[in-house]
Amino acid sequence: MNITDIEIRRQFVPLIKPFKTALRTVITSESIIVKVSTDTGCHGFGEAPATVVITGDSLDSIEGAILHVIRPQLVGKSLSNYEDIFQTLHSCMVGNYSAKAAVDMAIYDLIAQKAKMPLYQFLGGFRNSMETDYTVSVNSPQEMGEDAVSYLQAGFHTLKIKVGKDDIEHDILRIQEIRNRVGNQVKIRLDANQGWGVKEAIRSIRKMEEMGLAIELVEQPVKAHDIEGLKLVTDHVDTPIMADESVFSPKDAYAVLTTRAADLINIKLMKAGGIYKAQQINQLAELCGVECMVGSMIETRLGITAAAHFAASKKNITRFDFDAPLMLQHDTVKGGVVYEGRCMKLTDAPGLGITDVLEVEHT
Repeated sequence: MNITDIEIRRQFVPLIKPFKTALRTVITSESIIVKVSTDTGCHGFGEAPATVVITGDSLDSIEGAILHVIRPQLVGKSLSNYEDIFQTLHSCMVGNYSAKAAVDMAIYDLIAQKAKMPLYQFLGGFRNSMETDYTVSVNSPQEMGEDAVSYLQAGFHTLKIKVGKDDIEHDILRIQEIRNRVGNQVKIRLDANQGWGVKEAIRSIRKMEEMGLAIELVEQPVKAHDIEGLKLVTDHVDTPIMADESVFSPKDAYAVLTTRAADLINIKLMKAGGIYKAQQINQLAELCGVECMVGSMIETRLGITAAAHFAASKKNITRFDFDAPLMLQHDTVKGGVVYEGRCMKLTDAPGLGITDVLEVEHT
């Protein structure tokens, strides 16, 4: 099975409600859809959302990287020698993680198809189902409380609360309002998206602990580059701290793990450059006794299916943040992971199990 072509197109899918974090507001999911073809007639699919404030990748840069650098390097290569393919993919250019991730997941799709196995089994097969959390965008305390109640009523047991957009005292009011609305029956995890300073993070997390707000974890409280600051927060609070934007590569993970700068790591394919490197990050974390979550950007069910197959394959991945497709007005994917409320199930179809990705008219 040899690669004969790599095709791309742009995909735009409007969100049901604007998605707001400390870093950005999203009203439309924008991504590059990748289709890798082979001489056997099989096709592999991948997706790369444009997330310039996190990965630095835009639609133009993803498109250019795939068409002008990655495609010429990979066309003609054999899927039987997939280690060579991944080495070439990750060495052909610096950065451009989202472009690499989209091609990486399409290649893994094909490799698993060739093996006649669903990808999660090919990668390890630890589980075939999981439960996702649901994200509450940062808004007024009242609106966030109302959103939290609606997600609880929809059957979600874990809520990921976006904070860090403005004054941290307002964040505490938001969390109080949500906890008052949903009671103690729901897990609450916070994601500051680098929005807090070191001292205010320590002070505020301690205050929330004293108030008994029962926070499961706090994700990326400080700037991505501030590993020393991240460690200070981790060392001075009881609540588990998760590194997200601080960890793109296995090298980043090594720096966080060897300094014990965080208690947990959030792996995203768009940061890691795909499943190949994501596996290395998880292996390092597991060696150090650190559990991982697998998360995502604002992606369609295509990108999430690839992330879900990776997450399902590994025991050390214990948390799942895969709600993005539920935020979209249209489901463009045929096949792939199946949602039943908060529950996600992987099918026995070979590879990712995706047969087509429909286009949505962009207005």
